[in-house]
Amino acid sequence: MSGPVDLAFDPWDPAFVADPYPAYAELRGRGRVIRYEPTDQWLVPHHADVSALLRDRRLGRTYQHRFGHEEFGRTAPPPAHEPFHTLNDHGMLDLEPPDHTRIRRLVSKAFTPRTVERLKPYVRGLADELVAALVRDGGGDLLKDVAEPLPVAVIAEMLGIPEADRGQLRPWSAAICGMYELNPSEDTAARAVRASVEFSGYLRDLIAARRGRPGDDLISGLIAAHDEDDRLTEQEMISTAVLLLNAGHEATVNATVNGWWALFRNPAQLAALRADHSLVPTAIEELMRYDTPLQLFERWVLDDIEIDGTTIPRGAEIALLFGSANHDPAVFPDPARLDLTRTDNPHISFSAGIHYCIGAPLARLELAASMTALLRRAPTLALAAEPARKPNFVIRGLEGLSVEVR
Repeated sequence: MSGPVDLAFDPWDPAFVADPYPAYAELRGRGRVIRYEPTDQWLVPHHADVSALLRDRRLGRTYQHRFGHEEFGRTAPPPAHEPFHTLNDHGMLDLEPPDHTRIRRLVSKAFTPRTVERLKPYVRGLADELVAALVRDGGGDLLKDVAEPLPVAVIAEMLGIPEADRGQLRPWSAAICGMYELNPSEDTAARAVRASVEFSGYLRDLIAARRGRPGDDLISGLIAAHDEDDRLTEQEMISTAVLLLNAGHEATVNATVNGWWALFRNPAQLAALRADHSLVPTAIEELMRYDTPLQLFERWVLDDIEIDGTTIPRGAEIALLFGSANHDPAVFPDPARLDLTRTDNPHISFSAGIHYCIGAPLARLELAASMTALLRRAPTLALAAEPARKPNFVIRGLEGLSVEVR
């Protein structure tokens, strides 16, 4: 069906961005698929459809493995945006088989359960240090003091990024991720292009240095994969490293601050968690469902599909609404209620299908480590000021989260 002019879904409205969940309820009531003209997309708001379409091979993150731009009815990106697209389009998140399969198989060796298990002491120790410093200071910005440095350090350590260079990673990531919002502006594109050039140049130099002196890190592993039968091109190495650095911290940072903001707004649930730390695993899943860090994931229609009697033609773009799916009452009883004991929780915050988040076990480890450290070391942690939400819709987070230890 087509989206009516009075549709409450408005990703550029600050009130919607502040709380999109009521609008999602309206969308679900409108039907299973809604045409949205401002972004030239079909919105899919129901959990069952989102879950099924993430696994449907008639959809793809790219179409260029099968079609040219004109053949697919799309316009090629402007030449000025080329550095961003070269970087983005060679990462496995935006590839389809066989290239996706080849790269994911190589990278997955770094994210095996055994590897993640080996990282536990490092992650927990770092989380403990960061929280201890926050407590010593009587509080601070939970985002900048704990949520951000933990996953950035972990993924940078895995990749072998020197500690002195890590301060550049978050600004580069933020600029690049701006292009994942709906209808990004030319200013956003210019920042993303500049960050893509700088980030790519940095990694090209690091790869050259590491080739001469390989270490026990993921970049050295990617170099070895490149050198053995050219299983990775240099561009794929660079794009893979950027994807892992960006995806390896962006969602975890936002899940941490979104989660604590939700806890502060639900004091009874926070009190229950403080009384029983064994709730941490289910709390993490529920907080990721309750305020989803990635609200929307896009797919191209490679072959015509039908949803509830509506044919979505080849060449169309579908917007899978993760935030709406995670609040679908058909799957989650009383979805607007935060329930840290919710055990039947098939949220799709880590996606599904072949593009399921490869770093999900590591993200869960990081979230559990920081939450446990805060519960143990800062049992009186409290909100110091109302946070400002970032204006972004797709990647949902806060500008900061000011806290105090009373």
